[in-house]
Amino acid sequence: MIKINYVENLIIGSGITGLSSASFIKNKNYLIIEKDSEVGGYCKTIKKDGFTWDYSGHFFHFKDDGIKNYLLKNMVEKDIVDINKKSQIYLNGIYVDFPFQKNIHQLHQQDFIDCLYDLFNVSKFDIISFKDMIINKFGASICRLFLIPYNEKLYACNLDHLDKDAMGRFFPMADKYEIIKNFKIKNNESYNNKFTYPIGGAIEYVNSLLSYVDKSKILFNQKIKSINMETKTAITLNGEIKFKRLISTIPLPSLLELLNYKYDEDTFSSNKVLVFNLGFNKKGGDKINHWVYFPENDIRFYRVGYYDNIFGDNRMSLYVEIGFDKKEIINVNNELERVMADLVKVGVVSTDQKLISHHSVIMDPAYVHLSKKSNNETIKIKDALKMHDIYSIGRYGSWTYCSIEDNIIEASELIKKIT
Repeated sequence: MIKINYVENLIIGSGITGLSSASFIKNKNYLIIEKDSEVGGYCKTIKKDGFTWDYSGHFFHFKDDGIKNYLLKNMVEKDIVDINKKSQIYLNGIYVDFPFQKNIHQLHQQDFIDCLYDLFNVSKFDIISFKDMIINKFGASICRLFLIPYNEKLYACNLDHLDKDAMGRFFPMADKYEIIKNFKIKNNESYNNKFTYPIGGAIEYVNSLLSYVDKSKILFNQKIKSINMETKTAITLNGEIKFKRLISTIPLPSLLELLNYKYDEDTFSSNKVLVFNLGFNKKGGDKINHWVYFPENDIRFYRVGYYDNIFGDNRMSLYVEIGFDKKEIINVNNELERVMADLVKVGVVSTDQKLISHHSVIMDPAYVHLSKKSNNETIKIKDALKMHDIYSIGRYGSWTYCSIEDNIIEASELIKKIT
């Protein structure tokens, strides 16, 4: 049996949001339940054969100096690199600077003409979906060449299924004046124009948060079987834990299943992402980009990131991301073969480079599919759970699209309200 049978604050999950929540509880009256054998959630780091990889590209784009200072306080300054982001789009054999819509002048001439013409001849119509929004804003050609195919590869769904505000502030908006001005005066700033990254990988951020937490109050390898809202009891494989309040950072649908809370499963859809981390024996040809977007459907992946261009390494180190439908069965070995072939096809990998190390992980869920229905239902459910002192927070707990910094802010604001 678990020795602790009552706790004021029961926290499910020891990722960024869970650890942040615990770190802000001043009286330290909490218990963290973690299903894995280590902390971090999706922010785990793998070190293999001299390469440092994360589960996926996790780069912190700080907007709040208070959060930045809180997170970096326990880290060694020399072990953190500050990067001015460089990213491009690979399309029709050429590289175009990101964001695409501000750099259409870099396209082949006919594509440029099509994009510019459509930009000034948009047919206005009612905006319901994400696809409606981007076509209405940028015209058919910009959407046809990049915005639609890329985002359909990313989300692994028809963009008509997504809410018009599915990406919120993270979508790089630009008006006609900004686009034209960018032809001569370059300005590609976006929400993630700069980022910080620790030399030891994203796990160092997790370890920094962990230093604020009482490690003896984390139970690893623990699985919750069910939660009784009325008696405020969590049933685990090893016993019962009663709580005053529950803070959950697991995906909202997973929490609802533990609570035996009835909901429409079709409301909460998402994709899954297969991430390959690949290490090569020597440096590749791209020495400037931190990540590159690949919208074309005959290329398997939607994004490739370069760890070596962040660290300044002399061996190429990549993360490669592929989006899948939630129900799709993934054959990792077959996917690796295709990825390697496509990396050679687009010139990322040359024939004299050898793959000497690799790692893969499937993130499920990865990107949630935000719709008006899911947004409304999330608000309704969270309000209902709050009546029982149950709070679902974080990227997946709030079923939203947000940054890691947003997760820390949400945890901080919640703890201030409830404690």
